[in-house]
Amino acid sequence: MSRRTTAIAAALSVLALGSPLITANANPLARQYFDQGIEKYDAGNYQGAILDYTKAIEIDPNNANAFVNRGIAKGDSKKGFLDAISDFSKAIAIDPKYAPAYYNRGRIKFNMEDFLGAISDYSKAIENNPKYTDAYVYRGVTKKTIGNGKMEGACSDWRKAASLGDKYAAEYVEYQC
Repeated sequence: MSRRTTAIAAALSVLALGSPLITANANPLARQYFDQGIEKYDAGNYQGAILDYTKAIEIDPNNANAFVNRGIAKGDSKKGFLDAISDFSKAIAIDPKYAPAYYNRGRIKFNMEDFLGAISDYSKAIENNPKYTDAYVYRGVTKKTIGNGKMEGACSDWRKAASLGDKYAAEYVEYQC
């Protein structure tokens, strides 16, 4: 994976963090821990974020967003890919239409080189949110990866994301398609 792709992946990994959907109906104490988790994550303290998200989950075990954010922190800590997948799967069990859970699980599967699993999760994210440009972009990246550099399918995903306004996808189209 190129440095640029890695930088884009890092930027996109915080997609679910701070979303209004995430904190909408949380118990005040759970929300406090959740917000602390965001602050710690943003500071690079992934273990502290994981602990705060865990406390939020203990208070509100049906908060799919806390599971997603904890999964992101686990994945970014590079120590808990399987635990991250478990958290994303729990979020999906709570809310089967929550596209960020599928997208982030796909991101971890990509990092684990489960490329077909990643494509499946990105596709499910798109099914649940047809305007989810990041899922199109990374499904395209994954298709290119498993195609050994062949552009079959990748360009169509990047074109779709570009048509939805994603500037990185437009650059992929311009330079690779």
